[in-house]
Amino acid sequence: MLDILKELCNINGTSGREDRVREYIISRLGKNEYFVDALGNLIVYVKGEKRAKNKVMVSAHMDEVGFIATYITDSGLIKFDTVGGILPAVMSGRKIVFENGTAGVIGSKPVHLSSEDEKNTLLSEDKLYIDIGARDKADAMQYVCPGDTAVFMPDFVFAGDKLISKALDDRAGCAIMLKMIEEGLLYDAVFLFSVQEEVGARGAAAASHRILPDYSVVLESTTAADISGVCDEKRVCVQGDGAVLSFMDNSTLYDKKVFDKALSIAKERGIKAQVKTAVAGGNDSGSIHKSGNGVRCTAISAPCRYIHSQSNLLDINDINACFMLAKALTEELADA
Repeated sequence: MLDILKELCNINGTSGREDRVREYIISRLGKNEYFVDALGNLIVYVKGEKRAKNKVMVSAHMDEVGFIATYITDSGLIKFDTVGGILPAVMSGRKIVFENGTAGVIGSKPVHLSSEDEKNTLLSEDKLYIDIGARDKADAMQYVCPGDTAVFMPDFVFAGDKLISKALDDRAGCAIMLKMIEEGLLYDAVFLFSVQEEVGARGAAAASHRILPDYSVVLESTTAADISGVCDEKRVCVQGDGAVLSFMDNSTLYDKKVFDKALSIAKERGIKAQVKTAVAGGNDSGSIHKSGNGVRCTAISAPCRYIHSQSNLLDINDINACFMLAKALTEELADA
């Protein structure tokens, strides 16, 4: 699973530009039936050993946060907007790459030319630009035009039991789903590799209306603030403590019975799991639970430090816990 995850993270695919990620996933589906809708969602139908009583949809999103070019200055610098939520604090000095392979760096005024007030003020996005080394506007336009998208430069690293990479949110979920598909299931299930989650769960909204599941298990990464200077109740979740289960976030109030079932399964099977200690963030569940006649949802998340940056950090043991819990819960819901 880790080799698959590395390959997934090294593919670039911001929201609305998930094509290469989808092509890689399709290459690993074997003989499983699949469908690609008009938005680019990949829907995979997997037959288990037995027919399921309930239709369970397992979901993870293929897109990652990134940047979109908006204007080219006369000097050849590229102004941009973000695709998804990225703080200016994690942008400056970072290497990026456009869809066509053009590399650049996100620049800002150097510290030597900054006033004391500027040094003590957080950067704002309008003070930043992308530098691709162009001589002027005409030169830059040979490589990048307004509307072109970019992502953080891939740089996947193993660090002991940790992984550091861009796009672990949510290529980790995609890797878990691929392992579930490749290992085979006890009961039939539908797998949704969704698009455009980072800009408002738009892909899942369309796909879930097509699939009309009874239950949905959403695989995600979620903010782990178990770092220096953060008090216990603000940590949200803790790396190394296993899969994270949410009771509520900014877009979903999760089904209590499914939430309790997930906790019960984790306890019975010795799978490390924890409860998210904050109402924060959101994921595809926000769209899925309102589709059709309503869907009973749960989210299983990997605790991720430095999310929505070039250097997401995940614990391998937490990823494995998410896999085990997702597979067990999917099978129980199918036969509930």
